[in-house]
Amino acid sequence: MGESINWAELREKLPFEKTAEQKQKRVQLFRRFDMQNNKILSLAEVTKGIRDELGLSDVLVKAPVDRAFHAAKHINTKASGAADDYIDFSEFRMFLYFLRQYFEYYEAFVRIETSGDHMIDKDEFSAALPKLETWVGKIDDPDATFAQIDKDKGGKIRFTEFCDWAFQQKLDLEDDDD
Repeated sequence: MGESINWAELREKLPFEKTAEQKQKRVQLFRRFDMQNNKILSLAEVTKGIRDELGLSDVLVKAPVDRAFHAAKHINTKASGAADDYIDFSEFRMFLYFLRQYFEYYEAFVRIETSGDHMIDKDEFSAALPKLETWVGKIDDPDATFAQIDKDKGGKIRFTEFCDWAFQQKLDLEDDDD
């Protein structure tokens, strides 16, 4: 369904590791994203930057970037007021790290979700059980697991709900770069 992630390219373009070389790449990347040159990045700036940097569509970029941005923006506890709505350079490495993880969750999500409504229903979940079990291990009670993931009890699993569960389960795709 749709485009797929090139894991080697993603690793090259998301410099989140704690090395001098990767830090220099982060500095350059942050500067390219900082269109207003104000040393903070908005969600719109990182979405555009990631989309352009990776050459991916808005559809593939939006959900993972949104989750990673909101996870990273509160790391700098010294920021206050309007700065809470942005990420600064001290948060940027973790944003890139989270983004890599959320791309993996998104890739898993779209492999399960086949109807095109951007939600996983019970039939899709059941059909994907063999795949899911290679990523998270044995699922003893699929109905209970589906209900556990479906936090809002809407009868379908949204990407945000899937991410929360995938994180808890340490979801790991078999064909990514790690």
